[in-house]
Amino acid sequence: MLIHVVKAGDSLWKIANTYRVSMASIISINELAEPDRLVIGQALVIPEVQAETVHTVKAGESLWKIAQTYGTTVQNITQANNIANPNLIYPGQKLTIPGNHKPSIAVNGYIYIYGQAAVPIVREVGEYLTYLSPFAYLIREDGSMQPIDDQPALEAGRNLGVVPMMSITNFTSTYRGENLASVVLNSPEIRSRLLNNILQIMREKGYRGLNIDFENVLPADREAYNTFLQEAVNRLHAEGYFVSSALAPKTSATQTGLLYEAHDYEAHGRIADFVILMTYEWGYRKGPPQAISPLNQIRRVLDYAVTVIPRKKIFFGFQLYARDWLIPHVSGQEAETFSMQEAMARAVRYGTVIQYDTVTQSPFFRYRDERGRNHEVWFEDARSAQAKFDTVKEYNLGGISYWALGYPFPQNWALLRDNFRIQKL
Repeated sequence: MLIHVVKAGDSLWKIANTYRVSMASIISINELAEPDRLVIGQALVIPEVQAETVHTVKAGESLWKIAQTYGTTVQNITQANNIANPNLIYPGQKLTIPGNHKPSIAVNGYIYIYGQAAVPIVREVGEYLTYLSPFAYLIREDGSMQPIDDQPALEAGRNLGVVPMMSITNFTSTYRGENLASVVLNSPEIRSRLLNNILQIMREKGYRGLNIDFENVLPADREAYNTFLQEAVNRLHAEGYFVSSALAPKTSATQTGLLYEAHDYEAHGRIADFVILMTYEWGYRKGPPQAISPLNQIRRVLDYAVTVIPRKKIFFGFQLYARDWLIPHVSGQEAETFSMQEAMARAVRYGTVIQYDTVTQSPFFRYRDERGRNHEVWFEDARSAQAKFDTVKEYNLGGISYWALGYPFPQNWALLRDNFRIQKL
Protein backbone atom coordinates (compact mmCIF):
# COMPACT_ATOMS: atom_id res chain seq x y z
CA MET A 1 0.00 0.00 0.00
CA LEU A 2 1.00 3.62 -0.51
CA ILE A 3 0.45 6.66 1.70
CA HIS A 4 -0.60 9.99 0.18
CA VAL A 5 -0.37 13.23 2.14
CA VAL A 6 -3.03 15.73 1.07
CA LYS A 7 -1.72 18.95 -0.46
CA ALA A 8 -3.41 22.24 -1.30
CA GLY A 9 -5.67 21.72 -4.33
CA ASP A 10 -6.06 17.98 -3.81
CA SER A 11 -9.47 16.36 -4.16
CA LEU A 12 -10.42 12.74 -3.71
CA TRP A 13 -11.13 12.51 -7.43
CA LYS A 14 -7.67 13.88 -8.28
CA ILE A 15 -5.93 11.54 -5.84
CA ALA A 16 -7.83 8.50 -7.12
CA ASN A 17 -6.93 9.34 -10.70
CA THR A 18 -3.27 9.91 -9.84
CA TYR A 19 -2.97 6.40 -8.39
CA ARG A 20 -5.47 4.82 -10.79
CA VAL A 21 -7.70 3.46 -8.06
CA SER A 22 -11.37 4.10 -7.33
CA MET A 23 -12.54 6.84 -4.98
CA ALA A 24 -14.72 4.23 -3.28
CA SER A 25 -11.67 2.11 -2.40
CA ILE A 26 -9.91 5.09 -0.78
CA ILE A 27 -13.06 6.03 1.13
CA SER A 28 -13.51 2.46 2.32
CA ILE A 29 -9.98 1.70 3.50
CA ASN A 30 -9.66 5.03 5.33
CA GLU A 31 -13.31 5.07 6.48
CA LEU A 32 -13.66 8.71 5.44
CA ALA A 33 -16.74 10.21 7.06
CA GLU A 34 -16.64 13.32 4.84
CA PRO A 35 -14.75 12.37 1.67
CA ASP A 36 -15.48 15.72 0.03
CA ARG A 37 -13.67 17.55 2.87
CA LEU A 38 -10.00 16.68 2.95
CA VAL A 39 -7.50 18.46 5.20
CA ILE A 40 -4.04 19.63 4.16
CA GLY A 41 -1.54 17.28 5.80
CA GLN A 42 -4.05 14.42 6.08
CA ALA A 43 -2.47 11.02 5.38
CA LEU A 44 -4.48 8.63 3.21
CA VAL A 45 -3.79 4.95 2.66
CA ILE A 46 -3.93 4.14 -1.07
CA PRO A 47 -4.98 0.51 -1.67
CA GLU A 48 -2.36 -0.32 -4.27
CA VAL A 49 -0.86 -3.79 -4.02
CA GLN A 50 2.69 -4.22 -5.26
CA ALA A 51 4.08 -7.67 -6.07
CA GLU A 52 7.62 -6.71 -5.14
CA THR A 53 9.51 -4.05 -3.21
CA VAL A 54 12.56 -2.03 -4.22
CA HIS A 55 15.01 -1.32 -1.38
CA THR A 56 17.74 1.35 -1.60
CA VAL A 57 20.85 0.24 0.26
CA LYS A 58 21.94 2.58 3.05
CA ALA A 59 25.44 3.03 4.41
CA GLY A 60 26.39 0.25 6.81
CA GLU A 61 23.68 -2.16 5.68
CA SER A 62 24.42 -5.77 4.90
CA LEU A 63 22.34 -8.22 2.87
CA TRP A 64 21.69 -10.15 6.08
CA LYS A 65 20.23 -7.08 7.78
CA ILE A 66 18.11 -6.23 4.72
CA ALA A 67 16.83 -9.81 4.53
CA GLN A 68 15.89 -9.69 8.24
CA THR A 69 14.02 -6.41 7.74
CA TYR A 70 11.83 -7.89 5.02
CA GLY A 71 11.43 -11.36 6.48
CA THR A 72 13.21 -13.06 3.58
CA THR A 73 16.62 -14.69 3.04
CA VAL A 74 19.96 -13.52 1.66
CA GLN A 75 19.70 -16.25 -0.98
CA ASN A 76 16.32 -14.95 -2.21
CA ILE A 77 17.70 -11.42 -2.60
CA THR A 78 20.92 -12.51 -4.33
CA GLN A 79 18.98 -14.66 -6.80
CA ALA A 80 16.44 -11.90 -7.56
CA ASN A 81 19.22 -9.37 -8.22
CA ASN A 82 21.89 -11.64 -9.83
CA ILE A 83 24.39 -10.79 -7.07
CA ALA A 84 27.52 -12.95 -7.39
CA ASN A 85 29.12 -11.86 -4.10
CA PRO A 86 26.65 -11.15 -1.24
CA ASN A 87 29.36 -9.19 0.58
CA LEU A 88 29.64 -6.64 -2.22
CA ILE A 89 26.74 -4.21 -2.07
CA TYR A 90 27.03 -0.43 -1.91
CA PRO A 91 25.00 2.57 -0.65
CA GLY A 92 22.46 3.75 -3.20
CA GLN A 93 22.19 0.36 -4.88
CA LYS A 94 18.59 -0.61 -5.76
CA LEU A 95 17.62 -4.13 -4.71
CA THR A 96 14.45 -5.96 -5.66
CA ILE A 97 12.95 -7.74 -2.65
CA PRO A 98 11.05 -10.69 -4.10
CA GLY A 99 7.60 -12.07 -3.48
CA ASN A 100 6.04 -12.87 -0.14
CA HIS A 101 8.41 -11.09 2.21
CA LYS A 102 6.10 -10.20 5.10
CA PRO A 103 7.59 -11.08 8.49
CA SER A 104 5.41 -13.10 10.84
CA ILE A 105 4.51 -11.50 14.19
CA ALA A 106 2.13 -12.06 17.09
CA VAL A 107 -0.38 -9.31 17.91
CA ASN A 108 -2.03 -8.67 21.28
CA GLY A 109 -4.98 -6.40 21.96
CA TYR A 110 -5.90 -5.19 25.42
CA ILE A 111 -9.55 -4.29 25.95
CA TYR A 112 -11.05 -2.66 29.03
CA ILE A 113 -14.63 -2.63 27.76
CA TYR A 114 -16.61 -5.47 29.32
CA GLY A 115 -19.81 -7.42 28.71
CA GLN A 116 -21.71 -7.40 25.43
CA ALA A 117 -20.31 -3.96 24.56
CA ALA A 118 -16.96 -5.65 23.84
CA VAL A 119 -18.36 -8.09 21.26
CA PRO A 120 -18.61 -5.79 18.18
CA ILE A 121 -15.15 -4.39 18.92
CA VAL A 122 -13.57 -7.84 19.03
CA ARG A 123 -15.48 -8.97 15.95
CA GLU A 124 -14.23 -5.97 13.98
CA VAL A 125 -10.50 -6.51 14.64
CA GLY A 126 -10.25 -10.14 15.78
CA GLU A 127 -8.84 -11.32 12.47
CA TYR A 128 -5.75 -9.17 13.17
CA LEU A 129 -5.12 -10.53 16.67
CA THR A 130 -3.14 -13.45 18.03
CA TYR A 131 -4.06 -12.70 21.65
CA LEU A 132 -6.91 -10.89 23.39
CA SER A 133 -6.38 -9.53 26.91
CA PRO A 134 -9.39 -8.18 28.83
CA PHE A 135 -7.92 -5.67 31.26
CA ALA A 136 -7.80 -6.62 34.04
CA TYR A 137 -8.30 -8.75 37.14
CA LEU A 138 -7.37 -6.48 40.06
CA ILE A 139 -5.53 -8.42 42.74
CA ARG A 140 -6.47 -8.08 46.41
CA GLU A 141 -4.32 -8.27 49.54
CA ASP A 142 -5.59 -11.76 50.39
CA GLY A 143 -4.68 -13.20 46.98
CA SER A 144 -8.20 -13.07 45.58
CA MET A 145 -9.12 -10.94 42.55
CA GLN A 146 -11.89 -8.57 41.59
CA PRO A 147 -14.01 -10.30 38.90
CA ILE A 148 -14.69 -8.81 35.46
CA ASP A 149 -17.33 -9.61 32.83
CA ASP A 150 -14.90 -10.93 30.21
CA GLN A 151 -16.79 -13.93 28.87
CA PRO A 152 -18.53 -12.19 25.91
CA ALA A 153 -15.20 -10.78 24.63
CA LEU A 154 -13.46 -14.15 25.03
CA GLU A 155 -16.19 -15.98 23.13
CA ALA A 156 -16.13 -13.45 20.29
CA GLY A 157 -12.35 -13.78 20.10
CA ARG A 158 -12.38 -17.58 20.10
CA ASN A 159 -14.73 -17.54 17.11
CA LEU A 160 -12.01 -15.66 15.20
CA GLY A 161 -9.12 -17.85 16.33
CA VAL A 162 -7.85 -15.41 18.98
CA VAL A 163 -6.05 -16.87 22.01
CA PRO A 164 -7.38 -15.48 25.33
CA MET A 165 -4.68 -14.11 27.66
CA MET A 166 -5.68 -13.34 31.25
CA SER A 167 -4.39 -10.01 32.55
CA ILE A 168 -3.83 -9.22 36.22
CA THR A 169 -2.85 -5.89 37.76
CA ASN A 170 -2.35 -4.05 41.02
CA PHE A 171 -3.52 -0.57 40.01
CA THR A 172 -6.48 1.42 38.70
CA SER A 173 -6.81 4.84 37.09
CA THR A 174 -7.16 6.37 40.57
CA TYR A 175 -5.03 3.98 42.69
CA ARG A 176 -1.29 3.42 42.22
CA GLY A 177 -1.24 0.07 44.03
CA GLU A 178 2.37 0.03 45.23
CA ASN A 179 1.47 -1.02 48.78
CA LEU A 180 -0.98 -3.65 47.54
CA ALA A 181 1.75 -5.15 45.36
CA SER A 182 4.17 -5.09 48.26
CA VAL A 183 1.84 -7.03 50.54
CA VAL A 184 1.21 -9.72 47.91
CA LEU A 185 4.73 -10.04 46.55
CA ASN A 186 6.40 -10.37 49.94
CA SER A 187 4.17 -13.18 51.24
CA PRO A 188 4.83 -16.72 49.95
CA GLU A 189 1.39 -17.77 51.20
CA ILE A 190 -0.45 -14.94 49.40
CA ARG A 191 1.56 -15.47 46.20
CA SER A 192 0.62 -19.15 46.23
CA ARG A 193 -3.03 -18.36 46.91
CA LEU A 194 -3.05 -15.80 44.08
CA LEU A 195 -1.63 -18.36 41.63
CA ASN A 196 -4.22 -20.91 42.74
CA ASN A 197 -6.97 -18.39 42.03
CA ILE A 198 -5.45 -17.46 38.67
CA LEU A 199 -5.35 -21.09 37.59
CA GLN A 200 -8.95 -21.62 38.67
CA ILE A 201 -10.15 -18.70 36.52
CA MET A 202 -8.03 -19.78 33.58
CA ARG A 203 -9.53 -23.26 33.65
CA GLU A 204 -13.09 -21.98 34.07
CA LYS A 205 -12.92 -19.38 31.29
CA GLY A 206 -10.57 -21.02 28.83
CA TYR A 207 -7.63 -18.67 29.12
CA ARG A 208 -4.41 -20.06 27.60
CA GLY A 209 -1.91 -17.66 29.11
CA LEU A 210 -1.31 -14.99 31.73
CA ASN A 211 -0.14 -11.38 31.42
CA ILE A 212 1.21 -9.80 34.62
CA ASP A 213 0.97 -6.01 34.64
CA PHE A 214 2.20 -4.88 38.05
CA GLU A 215 3.07 -1.18 37.97
CA ASN A 216 4.41 1.27 40.55
CA VAL A 217 6.10 -1.65 42.33
CA LEU A 218 8.37 -0.39 45.12
CA PRO A 219 12.09 -0.54 44.23
CA ALA A 220 12.67 -2.64 47.35
CA ASP A 221 10.26 -5.26 45.95
CA ARG A 222 12.19 -5.84 42.71
CA GLU A 223 13.48 -9.29 43.68
CA ALA A 224 10.13 -10.26 45.20
CA TYR A 225 8.51 -9.42 41.84
CA ASN A 226 11.08 -11.55 40.01
CA THR A 227 10.38 -14.40 42.44
CA PHE A 228 6.64 -14.20 41.81
CA LEU A 229 7.21 -14.17 38.05
CA GLN A 230 9.35 -17.31 38.30
CA GLU A 231 6.76 -19.02 40.52
CA ALA A 232 4.03 -18.12 38.01
CA VAL A 233 6.04 -19.60 35.14
CA ASN A 234 6.79 -22.78 37.10
CA ARG A 235 3.15 -23.32 38.02
CA LEU A 236 1.58 -22.36 34.69
CA HIS A 237 4.10 -24.04 32.39
CA ALA A 238 3.46 -27.30 34.23
CA GLU A 239 -0.16 -27.09 33.08
CA GLY A 240 0.54 -25.96 29.51
CA TYR A 241 -0.04 -22.21 29.93
CA PHE A 242 2.27 -19.36 28.89
CA VAL A 243 3.25 -16.28 30.93
CA SER A 244 4.02 -12.73 29.80
CA SER A 245 4.61 -9.45 31.58
CA ALA A 246 4.14 -5.75 30.84
CA LEU A 247 7.16 -3.49 31.35
CA ALA A 248 7.54 0.26 31.74
CA PRO A 249 9.63 1.89 28.96
CA LYS A 250 13.15 1.89 30.40
CA THR A 251 16.25 3.16 28.63
CA SER A 252 18.82 1.68 31.03
CA ALA A 253 19.11 -0.78 33.90
CA THR A 254 19.78 2.07 36.32
CA GLN A 255 16.82 4.26 35.40
CA THR A 256 15.24 5.66 38.56
CA GLY A 257 11.58 6.24 39.41
CA LEU A 258 8.68 4.26 40.83
CA LEU A 259 7.55 3.11 37.39
CA TYR A 260 10.93 1.69 36.42
CA GLU A 261 13.18 0.42 39.19
CA ALA A 262 11.35 -2.82 40.05
CA HIS A 263 10.95 -3.77 36.38
CA ASP A 264 13.99 -5.95 35.82
CA TYR A 265 14.29 -6.26 32.03
CA GLU A 266 16.93 -8.99 32.12
CA ALA A 267 14.98 -11.15 34.60
CA HIS A 268 11.64 -10.74 32.81
CA GLY A 269 13.26 -11.45 29.45
CA ARG A 270 14.82 -14.62 30.85
CA ILE A 271 11.83 -15.89 32.85
CA ALA A 272 8.72 -14.91 30.85
CA ASP A 273 7.66 -16.30 27.47
CA PHE A 274 7.42 -12.74 26.16
CA VAL A 275 7.23 -9.16 27.41
CA ILE A 276 5.09 -6.21 26.36
CA LEU A 277 6.89 -2.87 26.38
CA MET A 278 4.44 -0.11 27.31
CA THR A 279 5.95 2.35 24.85
CA TYR A 280 3.30 5.03 25.13
CA GLU A 281 2.06 7.74 27.50
CA TRP A 282 4.84 10.27 27.02
CA GLY A 283 1.91 12.52 26.13
CA TYR A 284 0.22 11.90 29.49
CA ARG A 285 -3.39 13.04 29.91
CA LYS A 286 -2.50 15.25 32.90
CA GLY A 287 0.77 16.52 31.47
CA PRO A 288 1.60 19.07 28.76
CA PRO A 289 0.78 18.37 25.09
CA GLN A 290 3.28 16.21 23.24
CA ALA A 291 3.45 13.06 21.13
CA ILE A 292 1.91 10.12 22.99
CA SER A 293 4.27 7.55 21.44
CA PRO A 294 7.31 9.46 20.14
CA LEU A 295 9.37 7.13 17.99
CA ASN A 296 12.68 8.76 18.91
CA GLN A 297 12.02 7.91 22.57
CA ILE A 298 10.73 4.43 21.75
CA ARG A 299 13.93 3.67 19.86
CA ARG A 300 15.95 4.53 23.00
CA VAL A 301 13.86 1.97 24.91
CA LEU A 302 14.36 -0.67 22.21
CA ASP A 303 18.09 0.00 22.01
CA TYR A 304 18.35 -0.97 25.67
CA ALA A 305 15.74 -3.75 25.64
CA VAL A 306 17.39 -5.79 22.88
CA THR A 307 20.66 -5.94 24.86
CA VAL A 308 19.02 -7.94 27.69
CA ILE A 309 15.85 -9.50 26.20
CA PRO A 310 15.69 -11.82 23.17
CA ARG A 311 14.24 -9.81 20.28
CA LYS A 312 11.52 -12.34 19.50
CA LYS A 313 10.28 -12.05 23.09
CA ILE A 314 9.67 -8.31 22.74
CA PHE A 315 6.24 -6.88 21.87
CA PHE A 316 6.16 -3.25 20.71
CA GLY A 317 3.48 -1.28 22.60
CA PHE A 318 1.24 0.72 20.23
CA GLN A 319 -1.39 3.19 21.45
CA LEU A 320 -4.73 3.44 19.63
CA TYR A 321 -5.97 6.76 21.01
CA ALA A 322 -5.53 10.49 20.38
CA ARG A 323 -5.42 13.36 22.86
CA ASP A 324 -6.67 16.95 22.81
CA TRP A 325 -5.07 19.45 25.21
CA LEU A 326 -6.18 22.99 25.97
CA ILE A 327 -3.30 25.42 25.43
CA PRO A 328 -1.55 27.06 27.07
CA HIS A 329 -1.41 24.02 29.37
CA VAL A 330 -2.32 24.58 33.03
CA SER A 331 -0.96 22.17 35.63
CA GLY A 332 -3.61 19.66 36.68
CA GLN A 333 -5.73 20.20 33.56
CA GLU A 334 -6.59 16.89 31.90
CA ALA A 335 -6.53 16.26 28.15
CA GLU A 336 -9.46 14.66 26.39
CA THR A 337 -8.83 11.15 25.04
CA PHE A 338 -10.61 9.81 21.94
CA SER A 339 -10.08 7.88 18.70
CA MET A 340 -7.98 8.73 15.65
CA GLN A 341 -11.21 9.01 13.68
CA GLU A 342 -12.44 11.69 16.08
CA ALA A 343 -9.12 13.50 15.73
CA MET A 344 -9.60 13.63 11.96
CA ALA A 345 -13.21 14.74 12.40
CA ARG A 346 -12.02 17.69 14.50
CA ALA A 347 -9.36 18.61 11.97
CA VAL A 348 -12.05 18.67 9.27
CA ARG A 349 -14.58 20.53 11.46
CA TYR A 350 -12.18 23.33 12.32
CA GLY A 351 -10.48 23.48 8.93
CA THR A 352 -6.99 23.18 10.34
CA VAL A 353 -3.73 22.05 8.74
CA ILE A 354 -2.22 18.80 10.01
CA GLN A 355 1.50 19.01 10.75
CA TYR A 356 3.95 16.13 11.10
CA ASP A 357 6.81 16.15 13.57
CA THR A 358 9.67 14.27 11.93
CA VAL A 359 11.60 13.75 15.17
CA THR A 360 8.81 11.94 17.02
CA GLN A 361 7.22 10.69 13.77
CA SER A 362 3.84 11.92 15.02
CA PRO A 363 1.11 14.11 13.49
CA PHE A 364 -0.51 17.00 15.35
CA PHE A 365 -2.66 20.05 14.76
CA ARG A 366 -3.99 23.11 16.56
CA TYR A 367 -7.41 24.74 16.43
CA ARG A 368 -9.61 27.28 18.18
CA ASP A 369 -13.02 26.11 19.39
CA GLU A 370 -16.37 27.91 19.47
CA ARG A 371 -15.57 29.36 22.89
CA GLY A 372 -12.34 30.88 21.66
CA ARG A 373 -10.13 28.32 23.44
CA ASN A 374 -6.97 27.05 21.75
CA HIS A 375 -6.31 23.31 21.48
CA GLU A 376 -3.43 21.03 20.49
CA VAL A 377 -4.14 17.48 19.30
CA TRP A 378 -1.59 14.67 19.01
CA PHE A 379 -2.62 11.44 17.30
CA GLU A 380 -1.47 8.68 14.97
CA ASP A 381 -2.00 8.45 11.22
CA ALA A 382 -0.91 6.21 8.36
CA ARG A 383 2.59 7.76 8.31
CA SER A 384 3.25 7.28 12.02
CA ALA A 385 1.79 3.77 11.99
CA GLN A 386 4.01 2.79 9.06
CA ALA A 387 7.04 4.28 10.83
CA LYS A 388 6.29 2.10 13.86
CA PHE A 389 5.83 -1.02 11.72
CA ASP A 390 9.15 -0.30 10.00
CA THR A 391 10.76 -0.10 13.46
CA VAL A 392 9.28 -3.47 14.48
CA LYS A 393 10.83 -4.97 11.34
CA GLU A 394 14.15 -3.17 11.78
CA TYR A 395 14.57 -4.47 15.34
CA ASN A 396 13.24 -7.92 14.34
CA LEU A 397 10.73 -7.95 17.22
CA GLY A 398 8.33 -10.77 18.01
CA GLY A 399 5.11 -8.81 18.16
CA ILE A 400 2.95 -5.75 18.67
CA SER A 401 0.57 -5.07 21.57
CA TYR A 402 -2.26 -2.53 21.26
CA TRP A 403 -3.54 -0.38 24.08
CA ALA A 404 -6.46 -0.41 23.80
CA LEU A 405 -9.18 -1.82 21.54
CA GLY A 406 -12.30 0.29 21.19
CA TYR A 407 -10.74 3.36 19.53
CA PRO A 408 -11.39 3.10 15.77
CA PHE A 409 -8.25 3.46 13.60
CA PRO A 410 -8.95 1.72 10.28
CA GLN A 411 -5.68 2.80 8.65
CA ASN A 412 -3.71 0.93 11.30
CA TRP A 413 -5.36 -2.41 10.61
CA ALA A 414 -5.03 -2.05 6.83
CA LEU A 415 -1.32 -1.28 7.15
CA LEU A 416 -0.76 -3.99 9.77
CA ARG A 417 -2.11 -6.59 7.36
CA ASP A 418 -0.04 -5.11 4.54
CA ASN A 419 3.21 -5.27 6.54
CA PHE A 420 2.97 -8.55 8.44
CA ARG A 421 1.68 -12.07 8.51
CA ILE A 422 -0.26 -12.31 11.77
CA GLN A 423 0.26 -15.48 13.74
CA LYS A 424 -2.80 -17.55 14.61
CA LEU A 425 -1.97 -20.24 17.16
